[in-house]
Amino acid sequence: MCQLLGMNCNVPTDICFSFTGFQKRGGETDVHADGWGIAFFEGKGVRLFLDPQPSAKSPIAELVRNYPIRSLNVVAHIRKATQGTVSLENTHPFQRELWGRYWVFAHNGNLPQFKPTLDGSYKPVGNTDSEHIFCWLLQSLRQHFRDTPPSLDALFAKVHDLIHPLSGMGIFNFLLSNGKWLIAHCSTELSYIVRRAPFNVAHLKDEDVMVDFSQITSPDDRVAVIATQPLTDNEPWVSMPPGSLWLFEHGLVANYCETQPSPIKSLGGIHSTCSSE
Repeated sequence: MCQLLGMNCNVPTDICFSFTGFQKRGGETDVHADGWGIAFFEGKGVRLFLDPQPSAKSPIAELVRNYPIRSLNVVAHIRKATQGTVSLENTHPFQRELWGRYWVFAHNGNLPQFKPTLDGSYKPVGNTDSEHIFCWLLQSLRQHFRDTPPSLDALFAKVHDLIHPLSGMGIFNFLLSNGKWLIAHCSTELSYIVRRAPFNVAHLKDEDVMVDFSQITSPDDRVAVIATQPLTDNEPWVSMPPGSLWLFEHGLVANYCETQPSPIKSLGGIHSTCSSE
């Protein structure tokens, strides 16, 4: 399956360190050699880099690795194709507009039985189930909330309601962001870490590289990093329970709930509100 990488921060931050390890998983330390992509939000704009070549051998990936683009929200993906040809149009992340902002989506998994009807407001360009699901998700949000952007709590609750029926249809790990926040769904495998003061030294698993974050951060910085598998081997990553939905805002976990049938939960004093009217 594919690999996901996301970052959500309270101050613009570069992802060079995490991407250095992540890049190697695209055909060198792992088998995901069917393309890669990364999206950086800058205000309402998005810098989107896509390449159907393996990230471990991609000159574009080398550019990104050495280009300290600072962003509050980043979504990245390396692909092992399950549906759709290996081509640029099938390379994640996918981008669409909703309520005057760009939205970005990357998916790790396969939902062969889920074929929702699209009304034409969003159309896939490629032939992956992932892009089709993204179009359906935005279409459903627009149909429900019409032209008025909802509150973040209402939006998170609606996303929960939409994906709840999909939890038993297959593997459905994904990252979704509109530049203000980042939503992550763990179907089978996803982990995160929140880096905040006091900052320590981190060492990558996929390459012998380390960084002392205390030397390059300020005491108020907060950076949440989400990945399919932990990127470092000396930090306390948190494994997300399968069937859980997470909201990251300003570099912290802002909300959490389960997408499988179970009681609403709380985590770390954060009350979950995963139900909508």
